[in-house]
Amino acid sequence: MLKLAVLVSGGGTNLQAIIDSIEKGTITNARIAVVISNNKNAYALERARKHQIEGLCISPKDHEDREAFHQALLKALEERDIDLIVLAGYLVVIPEQMIRKYRNRIINIHPSLIPSFCGTGYYGLKVHEAALARGVKVTGATVHFVDEGTDTGPIILQKPVLVEQGDTPEVLQRRVMEQAEWKLLPKAIDLIANGKVTVENGRVHIAE
Repeated sequence: MLKLAVLVSGGGTNLQAIIDSIEKGTITNARIAVVISNNKNAYALERARKHQIEGLCISPKDHEDREAFHQALLKALEERDIDLIVLAGYLVVIPEQMIRKYRNRIINIHPSLIPSFCGTGYYGLKVHEAALARGVKVTGATVHFVDEGTDTGPIILQKPVLVEQGDTPEVLQRRVMEQAEWKLLPKAIDLIANGKVTVENGRVHIAE
């Protein structure tokens, strides 16, 4: 049984998609051991509480420096013997020592088809604003492993979403969530939990 830590900064809609998928059995061989947020007011922590999942607030604001915060985060993961870390709208930079320790065991969901509209500064609505400003006809979402770069790790899954005339960033964001993010992230977790994902030479291979 894969033990998950879900890291989230806000409302936790992707967290809810994972919870629902585990409860419905579309994610098998995995359970959420802890939800960690840097924001004590994040609704994600309430979602965890409602489903009897441990919720923790570990915030940089509560530590004397960034190194102390990183150590607290690592300690929480190590104490719970976490197998897979899921970044589900987590707006804090992951420390390099954590990436090294959990190489190819940290995944992130990004609301575009990487390598488009990704990297430093591209998060949340900014991604959809950029996509609309460029006039793309197709956008989507990507689940990838996390490495030392920003949105540069090996791609696990992608799903396209059509841009429609008259879309606002908010409308497009919602469609990408509903049609791509909430489907892709649970699917990626299920594949990893069942040993179907390997990484070779920076590329992901998925077993049938």
